Amino acid sequence: MPTSAPVTVRRLGRADAVPYRAFRLAALRETPSAFTSSHAEECAKPLSATLERLAEAEDGPGVLLGAFDGAGVLVGTAGLKVARRSQERHKGTLYGMAVAPEAAGRGIGRALVDEVLRTAAEDGLLRQVLLTVSEGNEAALRLYTACGFEVWGREPQAVLVGGLAVAKLHLVRLLDTGR
Repeated sequence: MPTSAPVTVRRLGRADAVPYRAFRLAALRETPSAFTSSHAEECAKPLSATLERLAEAEDGPGVLLGAFDGAGVLVGTAGLKVARRSQERHKGTLYGMAVAPEAAGRGIGRALVDEVLRTAAEDGLLRQVLLTVSEGNEAALRLYTACGFEVWGREPQAVLVGGLAVAKLHLVRLLDTGR
């Protein structure tokens, strides 16, 4: 795939259920330690579960984004889930970040994170965006720190992948809200 091929980042909606599910399942299969959901768990869920996930993001206040290559193929995803409780409504969580291996190194991850942060800043109530990254995933950690996230904690044995414990680093990015 040429590095100059255009990539479009846009909100995903219910109409994207089939390609989103396929992309998500591939990401879970290829990089199981990067996610808290397992490939087997997600395979067992019906398409209606994917539609519910997309509907929640489509209806807001969060967002689920997709990056599409010049041929219209989904090559990356990232979401922003916003806390619903009044005393936590100032927090959002970046989730579901993935870039197809064949599209890596093209700035797609950065474009997705930047769009999540732009959406968070425009929300008006959000003051911070949180995320977790599996310890040892240096490429993701470099991306997030380059986008202004800071590590604030480490959860040992956060997930068990194939019986092996994987720690998660917790990161936060404070938004410049002027408050």
